[in-house]
Amino acid sequence: MNEHKQDEKQNNKLNTSQETSGQQGKLTGETTTSDISLVQTNSSQRVLIVTAVDAEKDAVLRGLGDTAAERFDVIAAGVGPASAAAGTAATLAYAVAAASTSALAQVSTAPGTPDVAQTSATSSRPGPLAGAGSSPAYMLVISAGIGGGFPGRADVGSLVVADAMVAADLGSQTPDGFLSVDELGFGSSIVAADAELAARLRHDLQRAGLAVSGGTAVTVSTATGTAETAAELLRRVPDAAAEGMEGFGVATAAQQFGVPALELRAISNAVGPRDRDAWRIKDALDALQAASSILREVITS
Repeated sequence: MNEHKQDEKQNNKLNTSQETSGQQGKLTGETTTSDISLVQTNSSQRVLIVTAVDAEKDAVLRGLGDTAAERFDVIAAGVGPASAAAGTAATLAYAVAAASTSALAQVSTAPGTPDVAQTSATSSRPGPLAGAGSSPAYMLVISAGIGGGFPGRADVGSLVVADAMVAADLGSQTPDGFLSVDELGFGSSIVAADAELAARLRHDLQRAGLAVSGGTAVTVSTATGTAETAAELLRRVPDAAAEGMEGFGVATAAQQFGVPALELRAISNAVGPRDRDAWRIKDALDALQAASSILREVITS
């Protein structure tokens, strides 16, 4: 088989494995126990970056460079909001539990030591009380990867640093149209990004000569493939800039642990009619790598 046919076969495999976040490389999209066990236990000033698949994870790691381990943990949690939320929550819980165990070991012989069971339960509880009495396990969680861009708002090859992450298809169909989970009164489909860090990252990306925009990153379970669906998403989320399949899941898990979140998307395709020939996956992964290099500078400066 010649090189051209090998490349064509690989591209077909990639396109089949991932739609909105279509990738190159090893596309397992699974969080393994080794991913979690490599997380640093002393992580109060660390950043957790969550990708869907290994190709995205590898691009982020290349951008972060040799110093990545000093401040960053990067995992591939899987495709879709459920896998993203589960992988993120598992990693955060592991870090909180490890920090709690370390703290308990340090105070176990000190005068006035609190009840071990009570302290452990408090420090590992999800939500704003996670890590009560100490710093959060992480200072920031970032959903990072490639995805679709809404034409005129985020061009293919550019970047989006979201102002908010929205579960655009979380709700119910009715005879009068779609109702979001917010309108139904069952919760919220929106998680706001860390506004200060999002603005700072966009500014530094622009200063580095990279095309970047803000707006909302919509999370879907089914990647958009028609003009009608794209128009409907814009009706629901007028300031939508990017589409992915993990951001809201990652952000929701971070919110449960009281940790701020960001979403960074490198645009590989236009949201709308599905046209695999127009996808620029390599360009998007290159943009993700470049953005990760700037991210390192923003976080560590």
